[in-house]
Amino acid sequence: MRVSKTVKNTILGLGLAGSLFVFPSAKSIHQQSEVIKLGFIPLTDCSPVVMAKEYGYYKKYGVNVELSKEASWANVRDKILTGELQGAHCLASMPFSVYTGVGGKAGSEMKVAMIINTNGQAITLSNEFCGKVGYKQTGKVKGVVDARKAAGKELTFAMTFPGGTHDLWLRNWLVNSGVDQKSVKIITIPPPQMVANMKVGNMDGFSVGEPWNGVAVKQGVGFTHIASQDIWKHHPEKALVVNKAFSESRRDDLKKVMKAVLDACKILDVMANRKQAAPIVGGPNYINAPSDVIDNRLAGIYDLGCNQGQVTYADDYMLFHKKGAVNFPRKAHAMWFMAQYVRFGYLETAPDYSAIADKLLMQDLYKEVAGEMGIAIPADDMKPFALTIEPGALFDPTNIAAYLKVCKK
Repeated sequence: MRVSKTVKNTILGLGLAGSLFVFPSAKSIHQQSEVIKLGFIPLTDCSPVVMAKEYGYYKKYGVNVELSKEASWANVRDKILTGELQGAHCLASMPFSVYTGVGGKAGSEMKVAMIINTNGQAITLSNEFCGKVGYKQTGKVKGVVDARKAAGKELTFAMTFPGGTHDLWLRNWLVNSGVDQKSVKIITIPPPQMVANMKVGNMDGFSVGEPWNGVAVKQGVGFTHIASQDIWKHHPEKALVVNKAFSESRRDDLKKVMKAVLDACKILDVMANRKQAAPIVGGPNYINAPSDVIDNRLAGIYDLGCNQGQVTYADDYMLFHKKGAVNFPRKAHAMWFMAQYVRFGYLETAPDYSAIADKLLMQDLYKEVAGEMGIAIPADDMKPFALTIEPGALFDPTNIAAYLKVCKK
């Protein structure tokens, strides 16, 4: 397995509709337990990790959790690997990017305990595209890109971490819009810095999680061109990722953390509770963004910007639990992530897809936790699937070579 020099990236900067729960019976246990430090990036999908704290679920299960707001995914990676963080809200594909050497030192292990959300990301285009490319009009993208290039203008698009989910949504969107990913510049910018960088003209578009796509619209900086659920409906997005030593030496504590986060995921899937959560997660200690933007997109209501009006997602807005369908870490999805690294030139040779997925996914632990909580395990792992944006490229985890032959590059 060799990392290719083909792809280069530039780094620019780094039912609770009521009151909160309190669990006084867990107080003494909480005070005595060793601190578990969990990181998060200011994104709406950090909500399960944050609200598990705000709702007192960590205390309920007797674990002393401290939250740490991080500046970039690279920070999250480094702190998990060194043990400064026991775990974090993390890009679902990041452990596989790091292990294969795409986004870190090859062989470095970050363990995936569970998935904490699906859907809810987007690609925002600058106002230069306004009136030329509309909502989901991928067929018009290439013409605008070609015209800009003919005029001598280099196009730049941003994502948040090499091999991360936002990177993969961006590259899949480019190739399925007819744009060669090698013909544009792709840079890495941390999520909270996306809007500011677009405002000063550092990029023509970006792929990131909410609320930053909604914030770009609110500030008149850009418009929502396509949501990630339009690229792949119900795709895995963020995960609870943990330090290897922590997962091995404090297994029971990890189970308690997972239960607390799962409780928060359940509560957040009740729409009435999202209105209560929006101003909390939007506060300065967490995301530091307008709660109305967070609330609307959590409700699936997207003001698109660029005089495109509004669109409402009926069943594929950001989901956190869906009766357990969200949270199980699927092996097939892990293998799909790694297949993209081969497809887009990050890796010159195929990794051992199955072995790496088995090494990094904590499926057995998740099944144990889910069993104790009465949560069903989905029966769709390792079944073939196709992305919404590329229906002709069926991904069969038992025949990845065949998939790579037919998908666009």
